[in-house]
Amino acid sequence: MSKIVRRVAFGVAALGAVALLAAVYLAVAPATAVPSAAAATAAPGTSPSPSSSASSSGSPSPSPSITPTPAPPLTFVPPMSPRAKSTNVSFAAHITLHFSSALAADTPLPRLKPAVPGVWKIVDHTALVFVAQGHLPIYTRLYLTVPGGSRGVLAADGARLAKGFTVSFTVGGPSSLPRLRQLLAELNYLPVRFMVPTSGGRYVSALGRESHQLDLVPLKPRSGRFFWRYHHIPSGLNALWRSGVSTVMLKGAIMEFESDHKMATDGVAGRAVWTAVLKAAAKHLMTRRPYRYLEVSTAVPETLRVWSNGRIIYTSACNTGIASRPTARGTFPVYARYLSTTMSGTNPDGSHYSDPGVPYVAYFNGGDAVHGFIRGSYGWPQSLGCVELPYGAAAVVYRYDPIGTLVAVS
Repeated sequence: MSKIVRRVAFGVAALGAVALLAAVYLAVAPATAVPSAAAATAAPGTSPSPSSSASSSGSPSPSPSITPTPAPPLTFVPPMSPRAKSTNVSFAAHITLHFSSALAADTPLPRLKPAVPGVWKIVDHTALVFVAQGHLPIYTRLYLTVPGGSRGVLAADGARLAKGFTVSFTVGGPSSLPRLRQLLAELNYLPVRFMVPTSGGRYVSALGRESHQLDLVPLKPRSGRFFWRYHHIPSGLNALWRSGVSTVMLKGAIMEFESDHKMATDGVAGRAVWTAVLKAAAKHLMTRRPYRYLEVSTAVPETLRVWSNGRIIYTSACNTGIASRPTARGTFPVYARYLSTTMSGTNPDGSHYSDPGVPYVAYFNGGDAVHGFIRGSYGWPQSLGCVELPYGAAAVVYRYDPIGTLVAVS
């Protein structure tokens, strides 16, 4: 019995010793962290440990958000065509602008001032090209504005042209004499009419087919044919007509047109002439004046004939230049007219003359003119180069020889 008591006492003592040792260990040993939902969240600015990649419920944590890379800015790639500040640009030119990225189909478009009928097209994805419906306005400075900013040119990736700009260039004029000849014929300034074919093979007036919009009137020759407006054409006039060749006939027509439109009558197809001719064509405004032509024959008896709209309407005896001062042969357009003027010069003997009040004067070649002059007779050489007529005849002829009228001396 005593042995049992001693063993129990020894066991209790041993358990007490173990308890004491455990208490001492807990007092001095470091505490061990216990995983929890709060402890699994990484502190701001630190990377989570592998053991904290899942929440206490076992679900994966969301990945960090990624900011998309912005599209590169859209830029204009110079130079444009035609170049800024260029002059004498072809009226048939296209306007081309290149950009650094492909363009959106609904991109805002550049603007032209003055406005020009036509369309902008996207070509090769990165270029804007303007094609005029007819042609660029001749002799005109065009201003091109390319939009920028929030309403600027738009790229397919959403980028915009940051800053817009405005440039200008000047359009030149046409120089096609064949086309000018067509237009003057349409406007009745030539003894021929210009006609264009229909789908049925017939020919109709070209003027009736010209656009009423100035920028749509063609500046290059059209397909068509010329027809004489009259049945009876003097041989001299017929010889002057050469299709595709500039002749005195065309010069005379230009001068008559210039006179009708209050321009200097130099017979040169410059800016003013082309602009006025195109405006007249667009308005379908042809002259109602008959086409007239003066024939002067130096065969004795010398005569002057007025041909108008296909027939001779007046004939008169006249005087031409003497042998030492002959009237030049050839065909010349009337370039100046005076109801009355003073004519002066040098006689063959070296003396000077001055004749005031010479009536019904139409100069056609240097100092040579058709005019009235009192002589004892007419029909043979008596002048110093002019074509002299009796006063009454000169008054009649003066009604038929406006600026540009051709005077043919043979």
